[in-house]
Amino acid sequence: MPTDLKPIRRALLSVTDKTGLIDFARALVSHNIELVSTGGTSKALREAGLTVRDISDLTGFPEMLDGRVKTLHPKVHGGILHIRDNAEHVAAVNAHAIEPIDMVVVNLYAFEKTASKPGVAFHEIVENIDIGGPSMVRSAAKNFADVAIVTATSDYPLLAEELAANSGSLTHATRWRLAKQAFATTAAYDAGIASALESIAEPSGPAVFVESLPQTIRVIDPLVSTLRYGENPHQKAALYTDGSGKGVASALQLQGKELSYNNIVDLDACWELVSEFDSTSDAAVVIIKHTNPCGASTGATVLEAYRRALEADPVSAFGGVLGINREVDGEAAEEIAKLFVEAIVAPSYTPEALARFASKKNLRLLQITPADTPRVLKQVSGGLLVQDADRLRIAEADLKIVTERQPTPEELRALLFAWRICKHVKSNAIVYARFSQGHGQTVGIGAGQMSRVDAARFGAMKAILSLTGSVAASDAFFPFADGLETVAEAGATAVIQPGGSVRDAEVIEAANKRGIAMAFTGIRHFRHG
Repeated sequence: MPTDLKPIRRALLSVTDKTGLIDFARALVSHNIELVSTGGTSKALREAGLTVRDISDLTGFPEMLDGRVKTLHPKVHGGILHIRDNAEHVAAVNAHAIEPIDMVVVNLYAFEKTASKPGVAFHEIVENIDIGGPSMVRSAAKNFADVAIVTATSDYPLLAEELAANSGSLTHATRWRLAKQAFATTAAYDAGIASALESIAEPSGPAVFVESLPQTIRVIDPLVSTLRYGENPHQKAALYTDGSGKGVASALQLQGKELSYNNIVDLDACWELVSEFDSTSDAAVVIIKHTNPCGASTGATVLEAYRRALEADPVSAFGGVLGINREVDGEAAEEIAKLFVEAIVAPSYTPEALARFASKKNLRLLQITPADTPRVLKQVSGGLLVQDADRLRIAEADLKIVTERQPTPEELRALLFAWRICKHVKSNAIVYARFSQGHGQTVGIGAGQMSRVDAARFGAMKAILSLTGSVAASDAFFPFADGLETVAEAGATAVIQPGGSVRDAEVIEAANKRGIAMAFTGIRHFRHG
């Protein structure tokens, strides 16, 4: 048995999230640990039939100021902070009738959840700034040599097992682990408060959040898991979460091998692109390889969209990652299962789909809750680059047709489809697409080329389907007419591009000579990485 054990005789419980609370409290009571609690926590414990001592009984002072003051008392913090092996500390607490508290179980007011509610009032945000909770957490974590601080509900089962194995005591190693976790919790909590308050324009009435970039970037994201390695085997890597429970970082893995660093990067690129399409209007499937789409399509069903996406480049699709914007059904799963795919991300799967994919044990299936990521962070040597996420979308009314020939209705739909895809292709980027059977489909993609002409040539070279009658999207303007001429020679009959080059007139003239219809968007979508 470990020699560094400290017995738990009295525990103070004060939690917002009551997940697992009753079972853990029963585990404590089974070791004759006295429960002291506050407000709603004590009510929940009593309703479960547990004997609980009110905090006011411990302190000799009532809760007051609408609960703002209940644990901010010397008999709480003295009970937590005194060093058990320090004779002067022990004498002081005895002189003031302060009872030792050996475990503190606290999770904090859901501040960020409150602050993110639509139309939330400023006073409600302020009332959800926890004071007593973080104070107890810090006190207990500081005195971890004698006190266990529990801030995560996920720790309850492990602690119950350790208490059972050690007759109601915990090891020094466990108390140290809990203390480090506790300080990370309060750091993240304070960072969330600072970030939210910094973005509020006026401290009265409904909270008005300004969208300016923050004065300070605070990134305190807890570890989700360590990964086998990074982009390459000699690099260490891990995944962290922003705590929202949304997005790829918090997606539920339903089956398959452990996710790799590159899987996660590709899945994020996949989901970001497929989210461009409204699932209530169209099923959409994208196939990603090395963060670039090699095929993308919409369809009436997931099966139809998948077949069309695969048709664009079945060679590159081998070993790719799929993003799907709708629930995956059994029919689609049957077809997808014929291809070697590394991972799939979708909002849900039918039981039939899960049953079909179960035979492909290495296939990673992720179920995702969409996340709103307003900003993009990129580390550079010595600091961070921060920008707003590229959420800008255009509609037909936003286009400026600059050529003599107007695009046909079908060309217009294809242009808008190609533009959405091009936004997610590494620049320089050219996307060839078509609109057939009521849906968009890529037919050639030129990604990440140093020259826009090379991107146009590469996209045409990669095309398996015919480019005759296709349209082309360029993520930035054509600096010379040669880019326009290249896509026209490949078979494109209409082009969408930002415009804004000093040689726009030359490019428009070249389009007119070839009978090409061309639309300017007035915006660009560079994607450097």
